[in-house]
Amino acid sequence: MITPYPDASLNKIYDLLFCDDLELFRPADRDVSVSPWKELFGRRANADELRAIVYAEESEARTRALAALRLREIGQPLTDKLLFGTVIEVGMETGLDALAAYADGTIRYINHAGSLFVWDTRTEHSDAMVAALLDSSRNVVSQIGPWDGHRLDPPSTGNARLTFLVSDGLYFGEGPFEALAQDPMGGRVIAAGFQIMTFLFQNYSGQSE
Repeated sequence: MITPYPDASLNKIYDLLFCDDLELFRPADRDVSVSPWKELFGRRANADELRAIVYAEESEARTRALAALRLREIGQPLTDKLLFGTVIEVGMETGLDALAAYADGTIRYINHAGSLFVWDTRTEHSDAMVAALLDSSRNVVSQIGPWDGHRLDPPSTGNARLTFLVSDGLYFGEGPFEALAQDPMGGRVIAAGFQIMTFLFQNYSGQSE
């Protein structure tokens, strides 16, 4: 587990943002007899059942990402490049800012001071902002390839990283924040993320993870 925050529970929530470790999502009560856990954690993974989860656009985006991960683990990766979410990280002298927005309209934000924002109450406005972020993210994904390795430690102070949760793996770009913000492709992603953060500050009343 990567530990950018002093609080252990926040570090777990941070790791959950990326959907690259199936075991982190295993139900606490170990009951994996119901969907989608039986498909994700079953001893004999069924590729057709997992694909059905991936393509269920009405389902939770992170569950869909986990199903795509499981397919890769059993050697049945998808040929389609489906984007499930985007994570924007900014390394600051006072800590790490991490914003994640997903294809189901949900949002997670952990700020450098260790405050957690959870947005599950979808609105027309929030959905439009998430859609704009994902549209700009697809433009970046179309120009780069998946990362072949373990997820890196958080970006260092002054750097920003854009991570894209795609059906064939994690994609990312990283660089000094100012340079990335001015990049024709990365700048659109950062600008869309800033709009979401502003929305959260103006509308958030507190929800639990």
